[in-house]
Amino acid sequence: MITFYQKTITTRKLKVMPEFKFGSWVCVETPTEEELSHLSKTLGLDLGLLSDGIDPYEVPRVEEASGITYIFTRIPYEEGGKIQTAPILLGMGEAFVFTVSRKKLQFFDRFIEGHIEFNTTQKVRFLLQLLGETNDAHARFITLINKEVRRLSARLSGTIENSDIIRFVDFESILNDLLDALVPTSAALSKLLSGKFLSLREEDKEFATDVHLSSGQLVELCRSNLRSIMNIRTAYSTIMTNNLNRVIKLLTALTIIFMLPNIIVGAYGMNVPLPFQDSPHAFWIIAVMATSLTAFALWLFKKNKLL
Repeated sequence: MITFYQKTITTRKLKVMPEFKFGSWVCVETPTEEELSHLSKTLGLDLGLLSDGIDPYEVPRVEEASGITYIFTRIPYEEGGKIQTAPILLGMGEAFVFTVSRKKLQFFDRFIEGHIEFNTTQKVRFLLQLLGETNDAHARFITLINKEVRRLSARLSGTIENSDIIRFVDFESILNDLLDALVPTSAALSKLLSGKFLSLREEDKEFATDVHLSSGQLVELCRSNLRSIMNIRTAYSTIMTNNLNRVIKLLTALTIIFMLPNIIVGAYGMNVPLPFQDSPHAFWIIAVMATSLTAFALWLFKKNKLL
């Protein structure tokens, strides 16, 4: 679906235009091949790059073709309780800004519903605002994961269930996915700041610098959370290994302790001449011997802190 929006400095409301006009925002969601071909012909966009914009495996980067800038990035979203990232293409031509996404995203709702002040005629500023909003979207999900990691790490000294470990693995996978999107995006922003792809005014350059710094901070926050998760998993693995070693050591000690009286009792069960076999106190003598050996073994293990 292709929608043309326009908002100028003099108008307060975002207008949906019946056709393309100078200074429009061309918003393309879940496009068909015919729609992409139509955009390529009418606006002079590169069809191959437009197709890359809806490739689910596309990586963030910056391209320029025929004077039009193409910025590929990824936007996080939640679907079915799972956080994922989707490719999104942001771009700017001489008379318009365009966005292409392979599915409808809530990301654009903040602009369409008027939560963010922008003008489609201020193309560079609007494009930077879109990039800034992608950072904000990443920040929201990273903050949620950070809170959950802190909550689960507080339980490290207590009982951690297998489901918690699975959640840590899921968080690690999500953070790696977000990091894979943020690192190239940060590199792309560095290229934009160089002025090679966009002509930036002084105020736009300051805004672009803020967006770039924000992207760098999100990268570090992702890495910090990944380190925390790895440290928690390592600590929990060490605790579990230590507990297992203690249980094995206890069982081994108990096996040795109870094996000693079994040896004596087993010996007197054989049909061969044995000491005290004719004594009327043979049972008590054997019992005392077995008890003494057991007590000695217990004392020895306790002394060596094996129990």
